[in-house]
Amino acid sequence: MMIKKENLVLRAENKKPILYDLYYKESASPIPLVIFCHGYKGFKDWGAWHLVADDFANAGFCFLKFNFSHNGGTVDQPIDFPDLDAFAENNFSHEMDDIDRVINSVHNANEDLTQRISDISIIGHSRGGGIVLIKAEEDSRIKKVVTWAAVSDFKLRFQENTENFEKWKETGVTYIENSRTKQQLPHNFQFYEDFKANENLFNIERAVKNLKVPFLIIHGDDDTTVSIKEAKALKAWNPNSRLEVIKNGDHVFGAQHPWIKSEIPEQLKKVVALTIDFLK
Repeated sequence: MMIKKENLVLRAENKKPILYDLYYKESASPIPLVIFCHGYKGFKDWGAWHLVADDFANAGFCFLKFNFSHNGGTVDQPIDFPDLDAFAENNFSHEMDDIDRVINSVHNANEDLTQRISDISIIGHSRGGGIVLIKAEEDSRIKKVVTWAAVSDFKLRFQENTENFEKWKETGVTYIENSRTKQQLPHNFQFYEDFKANENLFNIERAVKNLKVPFLIIHGDDDTTVSIKEAKALKAWNPNSRLEVIKNGDHVFGAQHPWIKSEIPEQLKKVVALTIDFLK
């Protein structure tokens, strides 16, 4: 029987809560855990991620998906971005700490998880892909890492030598429109300052070159958000990794939000099948 526990809350003193879901089937023996990290402007309930979670649970994994603590959602409103103040204060350090808190909760006998766990693998989509690579390189508890449409360079995205960057530095805040909700999403300049203070840690190339665990890269050849060139760069930095290209695959592999169909799109189905095969 499938067990689904949704909108569970992970709390810590002086930190924002993390909202997470668990999907698994009870087993007499320990089962592997897969942690899924969403990307920029993402959330755990986006699109078809719930159907992805079903597929992993049916394949014998415990699938944990969560909202980064500063992704703009709240405990009461986990979808979209009601808390723009939190969104403005997000940075890579918060996201690294969030993954750490999630892994720690499992290791410390999470009371919501009645199933015993064996190895931990991690999947990251888009910007989440960059974060999981950095985390997997430094955390020996992570045994395998998978990226879906991942970025390969955080620094590049700050566009440091542009007029917009200078304006951001001067005013302390910049705004990005969410094309779906039409919200103006704020980024405080602390986001860049946090990156600069930890620039070596947040260098994805460095992390990938030093990665000691099995690494699967999946990318669509029609991704207009993150070029397939970035997937090829990841592969070049870690020749032992495996690159799978999804033909005609876009950034979200055919999915969209909301996703009201009962089946995941064919491209995403292939992504899931390749990932399950790799993790097994």
